[in-house]
Amino acid sequence: MQLLTPGLGLIVWTLLAFLVVFFILKKYAWPAILGGLKKREDTIAESLASAERIKGEMAQMKSENESLLAQAREERAGMLKDAKNTSDKMIAEAKERARTEYDKILSDAQAAIQQQKNAVLTDLKNQVGSLIIEVAEKVLRKELNNKATQENYIKQLSDEVKLN
Repeated sequence: MQLLTPGLGLIVWTLLAFLVVFFILKKYAWPAILGGLKKREDTIAESLASAERIKGEMAQMKSENESLLAQAREERAGMLKDAKNTSDKMIAEAKERARTEYDKILSDAQAAIQQQKNAVLTDLKNQVGSLIIEVAEKVLRKELNNKATQENYIKQLSDEVKLN
């Protein structure tokens, strides 16, 4: 039973040791502990305030980023529209130049064809004239006594010309 009920001396010395330790802790440890806790509490409060401030700044930055993104999209759409208009204009100009070049080539070809046609006709007329002169020369060389003989000879010469 003695273990359950300690003696008066033990209680006094335990109480005295407790009070000494308590006063030493109160004088030196408690202010440091309480100061550290206060400092930690202030740091946490300051961190929370900073986090709220940063959260507000992030929200503001997010809205600014969204507005910049919308502006960039509008600029991109405008640039795409301008590029499409420019390409359409370039295509139209190229088509017009091609059409003009085609018309020029066609008119030059038609002029060349007409020129060659005229040259061929002139050559043909010259050849026909030569043939007529040759026929006339041959007719004149032939004896011109008989008109029937002369007509037969002319007919024979014209048949020869048609065959060649």
